Amino acid sequence: MVSAEKQRLNEAGPWRRWGPYLSERQWGTVREGHDPSDAWTSFTHEQARYRAYRWGEDGLAGFSDDRQRVCLAVALWNGEDPILKERLFGLTNGEGNHGEDVKECYYYLDATPTSSYLRMLYKYPQAEFPYEDLVATNAARTRLEPEYELLDTGVFDDDRYFDVVVEYAKAGPEDVLMRITAHNRGPEDATLHVLPTLWFRHTWSWGGDIRQPTLHVCEPGTVRAEHPDLGVRWWYVAPPAPILVTENETDNERVFGSPNATPHVKDGIDRFVVHGDTTAVTPDGVGTKAAAHHELRIPAGRSATIRVRMTDTSLQDPFDGFDATITQRREEADDFYDEVLGGDPRGDERLVCRQALAGLLWSRQFYAFDVERWLTERGTDPLGADQNWRHLAAEDVIVMPDKWEYPWFAAWDLAFHAVPLVIVDPELAKEQIELLLTRRYLHPNGQIPAYEWNFGDVNPPVHAWAAWFVYQYDHDKDFLARVFPPLLRAFSWWLNRKDADGRNLFQGGFLGLDNIGVFDRSAPLPTGGRIDQADGTAWMALYCQNLIQMALELGETEQAATLLENLAWIAAATGHVGSGLWDEEDGFFHDVLRHPDGTSTPLKIRSAVGLLPLAAATVIGADVRREHPELIDGMREFLDRHPAVRAALWGHGAQADAEGPVLFALFDESRLRRILARMLDPEEFLSPHGIRSLSRWHAEHPFEITVDGVEHHVGYLPAESDSGMFGGNSNWRGPVWLPINVLVIRALLHLHEYFGDGFTVECPTGSGRHLNLREVARDIGERLLDTFLFGVDGRPVHGGQTRYRDEHWRDLPLFYEYLHGDNGAGIGASHQTGWTALIALLPREVAR
Repeated sequence: MVSAEKQRLNEAGPWRRWGPYLSERQWGTVREGHDPSDAWTSFTHEQARYRAYRWGEDGLAGFSDDRQRVCLAVALWNGEDPILKERLFGLTNGEGNHGEDVKECYYYLDATPTSSYLRMLYKYPQAEFPYEDLVATNAARTRLEPEYELLDTGVFDDDRYFDVVVEYAKAGPEDVLMRITAHNRGPEDATLHVLPTLWFRHTWSWGGDIRQPTLHVCEPGTVRAEHPDLGVRWWYVAPPAPILVTENETDNERVFGSPNATPHVKDGIDRFVVHGDTTAVTPDGVGTKAAAHHELRIPAGRSATIRVRMTDTSLQDPFDGFDATITQRREEADDFYDEVLGGDPRGDERLVCRQALAGLLWSRQFYAFDVERWLTERGTDPLGADQNWRHLAAEDVIVMPDKWEYPWFAAWDLAFHAVPLVIVDPELAKEQIELLLTRRYLHPNGQIPAYEWNFGDVNPPVHAWAAWFVYQYDHDKDFLARVFPPLLRAFSWWLNRKDADGRNLFQGGFLGLDNIGVFDRSAPLPTGGRIDQADGTAWMALYCQNLIQMALELGETEQAATLLENLAWIAAATGHVGSGLWDEEDGFFHDVLRHPDGTSTPLKIRSAVGLLPLAAATVIGADVRREHPELIDGMREFLDRHPAVRAALWGHGAQADAEGPVLFALFDESRLRRILARMLDPEEFLSPHGIRSLSRWHAEHPFEITVDGVEHHVGYLPAESDSGMFGGNSNWRGPVWLPINVLVIRALLHLHEYFGDGFTVECPTGSGRHLNLREVARDIGERLLDTFLFGVDGRPVHGGQTRYRDEHWRDLPLFYEYLHGDNGAGIGASHQTGWTALIALLPREVAR
């Protein structure tokens, strides 16, 4: 039987209009700032209270329509804080000892793809929130010290905090229910101010749209909202409470020292509640921002509930059947996840997978950014020589890596997001793949935009890999036919722009791996010259393989033949001893530093750079030989003309003249065994929690190179980085990263498909235990999953924090950006359920 949520998905459009499309941090972004070189300080957290945003909104447990015109959220005040809690707090890139970092405790507990049911939890201290302590203590710490987190401040001691659970449910596509339940976990009665808030995104002062929407208090607990595009909405609150109204206008006096057009500005509700300024809200109950002010005295161990409803219909009894509807939608969410997750995972695995997917769905955000308009508003000529991305015009719901630290898309993140999305919402997964390939995003020259801070930077080209993964879910050839041409254009951009001398060895540059190398790969090298990158070349080989698969599926045999020749030259260049990237002595792939005088130096760093060629392993089924004999004949003819390429392309014996499946790879069997011996060595890459990004061997043997008297080195760092490269908030020098692990797991499964059960390797290296490659993939997957599962010492991802063993914390796994290379503790962004939601795939990928 098809679940109710699946049926809603089939209806598509109407049920998707409203969702959790607000970010948690609109401030400190390039979009909102006036200085793109330092967006953090040109629009600060402090200013966010007073200053109207230009391109979006933010809010605690935020909800809006898919163009973010009407917004809902909750604001809180414990009676002690100097400000209303309207949005999450965190440190800017310059304030944190390891870069930017959100300093809050919040958790996404449940979500359906149509947002028919959503649930999240925010933990709010009863004592004053330690804003100043968090800033000062982190500022005093060095990069060699751990970050100072909210839990470290002691503000949750004695359980003196509120658990604020926010649920959304839809009675219909345009009928949204919001239930806020505040639990007093402390030993004494405590007061909490809860303010469900309704407001309009400010659009009327810019963009040529001067039509101003209005909110009007009709009676206690009721607001009529009129929007030029959405029409009339009715907002009901129970129990009825005073409704405070102001305008979503910048407080120019406070921010810029210039006169205000109105005495009622964005921070008016904050001034009324926290500072007692009764003149700060409109006397007639008319404006563009409203909040219902509930002052709740909650007994120890008890809870209080507020109900909110927003609908396009005036209702006589808006709360009739309210709780029953929420219960029904929650039960339907249970049915949906029973359907999509199937019999596995079980127990705690199911909790982890469901919350990972919930975080992914909560991270959908309306993202607006018209670069040409942005440039014009800052007095910059949009046709100037340096404005290469002026064509980019975004106004879409995008699945973000994270709604606080990364409230903007990044190309390879978005591709990885689509992969777990296919479990719950294959249509959304396809939309997300296609989005950056549209004319509004894709550069006219074929480049895919990288990320907001620098669209012209280069992320790994994984869109084709993700598109093929998504296609295999339901074999939608229309989708494949749509994405194939722009993916081919982007491939051509790489061929033409990132292969400096036409040798089929690619430079790539940054490639999203931040500080993985000894040099900043997106900047000019101190040595001059360039780096031929093992990862960049592997990405291109994988890209080429995926395009070949697509071309064959679409019947584009001639295009497949051309791509096969591209792949042949890449494979030959990569594996060529002496001038390629393979190091015969080390038995590993390395970057190669090419000097201006024509000499070269291998950068013998054992890192994910050298493992990524494993990912470029694709098996084409035996049916290709039968269905496309001309392809095989053409390839045989090509190899006869270029015998030096033959072994490099086929990778394993004389496949061109054999029968059965075909393996495309950058290595032969001998090299594969040598790579795997290193990867599966606990003293190198294999940690108890997955595959490290840098070999642990470098802890005692750091790589060093001296340039112009300056020593550069790379050593093993299992947790935070000690480098300031890219802001210092990322580390590829030891931790475990989910996307790299998933690529490796998929490659092992492909290789097992080709080699079969008879091909075994020692796993772990030196253990005497031999496994086939499917079993190796399962072993790595179990290590990753175990990092998030509850055990005798809690969940490894929580890093030994004892608080997470308590009753009200134990079922709250966090999905960090990356994981400690030795103990599995979460590091980096704490809610990156973008690509870390890949954990939900593992029970399927490596079924136990």
